[in-house]
Amino acid sequence: MNSSAHEHNHNPNRFAVVPTNVRLNTHPSFTGRGVTIAFLDSGFFPHPDLIEPANRIIAYKDLADEKPTLVSGPNAQSWQWHGTQTSVAAAGNGHLSGGVYQGIASKADLVLIKASEAGRITEDNIARGIRWVIENKECHSIRILNISLGGDEDVPCSRSIIDQAAEEAVHQGIVVVVAAGNSGHEGKRSIPPANSPSVITVGGYSDNNRVDKSKLDLYQSNYGFTADGLLKPEIIAPAMWIAAPILPGTADYRSAEALSRLAAAPDYELPSLSRQLSADAQLPASLIEASSQTIRTFVESLLKQRKIVATHYQHVDGTSFAAPIVSSIVAQMLEANPALRPGAVKDILISTAERINGHSTLRQGYGVVNARRAVEAATLERHTVEGTSVAAVRDSLSFTYHNDTAETVTLAGDFNNWNARQTPLSRQASGLWRVEIPRPGPGRYQYKFVVNGRQWFEDPRNGLKAEDNFGGLNSVLFVE
Repeated sequence: MNSSAHEHNHNPNRFAVVPTNVRLNTHPSFTGRGVTIAFLDSGFFPHPDLIEPANRIIAYKDLADEKPTLVSGPNAQSWQWHGTQTSVAAAGNGHLSGGVYQGIASKADLVLIKASEAGRITEDNIARGIRWVIENKECHSIRILNISLGGDEDVPCSRSIIDQAAEEAVHQGIVVVVAAGNSGHEGKRSIPPANSPSVITVGGYSDNNRVDKSKLDLYQSNYGFTADGLLKPEIIAPAMWIAAPILPGTADYRSAEALSRLAAAPDYELPSLSRQLSADAQLPASLIEASSQTIRTFVESLLKQRKIVATHYQHVDGTSFAAPIVSSIVAQMLEANPALRPGAVKDILISTAERINGHSTLRQGYGVVNARRAVEAATLERHTVEGTSVAAVRDSLSFTYHNDTAETVTLAGDFNNWNARQTPLSRQASGLWRVEIPRPGPGRYQYKFVVNGRQWFEDPRNGLKAEDNFGGLNSVLFVE
């Protein structure tokens, strides 16, 4: 798409990445319309993909009161970049790409909360930001909170002000989606709030910028058992080759515009145009008098090196972007079914995800998010799914399982010698499956649900897991 207001086009270049909605085969009927997503991040810029042709940013809060109003200006700050990219990746409408790089929730409303203070992000401000979202949930109709940042270290939930705030947010009906972190290659586990029991923690994978999903690789997401013994992340989403905006008003933005003009120019214009744009394009002086072919080769090398995929976009990586992609899918789910509670949203995402064969279960949780199946399941969901799946009832234990497509469900575990037929669950009027068993003696027990007599699943609402020695996981229960 050409713009009449400037001399460059908005088309993707030959280094373009697959748009997220194509990458995930998203449901075409939903765009997050009527759903509000809150983003707690370092800072934000009023990007055209969020405010043109209509402004969808309905509220902005600076926790440090450094930038009390969200206004554009000629001198964008570095701390504005990350939050701008995460919010646009989820909910941008692709205004500066001719609609190519629009987010999955391209018509959702946004609330933006700046957590940085003098360029730093503290645990106090993360917790304050979550509490601000809770306090303003009703007036801004906030249904989803995306957090692509974290605290200092993995500690038990009871000792973390961030985790406590995140748990309260979920209790108040907000779906909290958190990036797992990018240090799994260093053996790092998820940190607050990604280690909170009730949030949806998102790790990453790479599809190597291909539509074909036959060969997926895991990203270096934080993973493993938290200080509370919970396995994180629950699901994984694209964390590489994600289109995100270049921050307007920066030297990088001007350079990308200039390089894009040069890449699109015919050979006969290149020498004169390279002299005209050399400063903005950051071309070396030695290139000014070079041949058109030499100039073109150098310009393309810069586009590739700087990951520029269109005039105003680059490709990025990290679970910081996997999380907002999941948040945008959740916005579609809530548009399709506004009655969904956080527990049901999490159950649906988990139950429709698909594991990557041949890769560690610990690293991918329940597997790759399936955007279309999740929205279709959300459309049909009629249950209220909250709380834990295991409860003490006098001298018994009650197990509840959520699976609308199952024909039979049984319980197998240490307490019945892993007999897949001995302990059947009954479908309740609510549609949930339930069984009570005599309360076993004190100790640690492992169990799974067996669906239709052949599929063995760990409990999706119990984050306590243990490896089952077959490449999968068992759920863990402690009885006092």
